Amino acid sequence: MVINQIRNKCRFCSEVSQANGEDPIGSAIAVEQYLIIEAPQPWPVEIWIETEPMPQGVLDALNFVWEHGRTIRQLAIAPDQEYSIPGYKHVFHYHRPAGLFAEYEKQAFLVPDAEIGALALALIKEPEKLPDFEQYRQKSNHLRELLVCNHGNVDAACSRFGYPLYKKLRSEYGAVTNSNLRVWRCSHFGGHQFAPTLVDLPQGRYYGHLQPGILDLLIWNDGSVKELYPYYRGWGGLSKFVQIVEREIWMQAGWNWLKYQKSGRVIAQDEINQEWADVRIDFTTPDGSKSGAYEAKVEVSGYIITAFSSGENEPLEKIKQYRVSHLVEVE
Repeated sequence: MVINQIRNKCRFCSEVSQANGEDPIGSAIAVEQYLIIEAPQPWPVEIWIETEPMPQGVLDALNFVWEHGRTIRQLAIAPDQEYSIPGYKHVFHYHRPAGLFAEYEKQAFLVPDAEIGALALALIKEPEKLPDFEQYRQKSNHLRELLVCNHGNVDAACSRFGYPLYKKLRSEYGAVTNSNLRVWRCSHFGGHQFAPTLVDLPQGRYYGHLQPGILDLLIWNDGSVKELYPYYRGWGGLSKFVQIVEREIWMQAGWNWLKYQKSGRVIAQDEINQEWADVRIDFTTPDGSKSGAYEAKVEVSGYIITAFSSGENEPLEKIKQYRVSHLVEVE
């Protein structure tokens, strides 16, 4: 009854999610690559299906990935008064390295508007044509790119809560000299019930239900990592159940864990009811001086009611919540 009262007093799914204590872990987007393209707002819901504002070459590149059974997250980023140049657009491509890794590998370009489609094809389908764009390549691998979802046309919560968070990050953190940080408004990447939500690249870590008071810790990594626990959606280098375990390891190992090369897999699971999973995560330190693995069991800990979309009459959904019941370092 309390849940229904909460729902009837608001139209935003993220308020329902937060009020009912939904844990965001395990909701990060696990993909092999990202294609990120600067495009003016407003972004239509069907931005990746129609040829406006994205050129046909971008759509063809994405279809090539999907037709071959691969995974990609395509994102639009809004032009920025400081970062952008009239007549040109930023294009970022992040690719997952083979084996254990800590960060996605980045290629960045600033290309004339008319070249966006051809560049997308070169990055994804026709690598032999990539040298044609060398003059537009940007040396920005040292930059951390924070992308805050502001795609209100997909869900109102992302603009209602995403824009104020973006504005604070952009003005108070992105404007710091020599911070090596850029902050962008971006299109939908899933999980709007966790708004305000962002993805932190090149690491590919996702955060949600963010509050202004946690931003210092998120940006500067100065303090107890355990305070990020309720905001962490997971690392995109891993699948759902493995993300749940990885959070527990990070909380124990501390900030150095972010630099470790990692991979993970589900060893066994309840494929029908999704009640449990056995997980293994392998790791090695950056200098290779230590390597090992963790094994853990993930189990259902209970159920909560949430809303997946904002709106006056959107349905409530009963979903599982999980916990790590057993975690050991095995090697």
